[in-house]
Amino acid sequence: MSNFWENELVETAAYYSVVVLCIIVFLAVFELVTSYKNWEEIQNGNFAVAMATGGKIFGIANIFRFSIEQHDSLLQMIGSGCFGFLLLLLGYFIFEFMTPKFNIDKEIKNDNRAVGFVSLVISVGLSFVIGAGI
Repeated sequence: MSNFWENELVETAAYYSVVVLCIIVFLAVFELVTSYKNWEEIQNGNFAVAMATGGKIFGIANIFRFSIEQHDSLLQMIGSGCFGFLLLLLGYFIFEFMTPKFNIDKEIKNDNRAVGFVSLVISVGLSFVIGAGI
């Protein structure tokens, strides 16, 4: 049975399954901290929300990519990925704090595409920094 878990295809499927589950959970966390409903806004054609959400998905997946490369066990990969997500979430709050002239959530909900794009770039950029550190 130990050979089963060492098979590359089984290992890839395990990493894939865990990362997809983590993305779903972490997007739910982002949904809780934002003042808008991501999927409802996207369904209504809000491109700023789509960009911000896409950046979050890319950011989370990229952090886990680095985590998979750096760790040999599934549990270590999950631990580093979760820590990386917390740092990404912290980056979101720092972005909100660094823009006192306007509210990030409100601007994104109002389809301000410039703010949505900056949010996307921050998520993607931070994911590379976080990933390099884990």
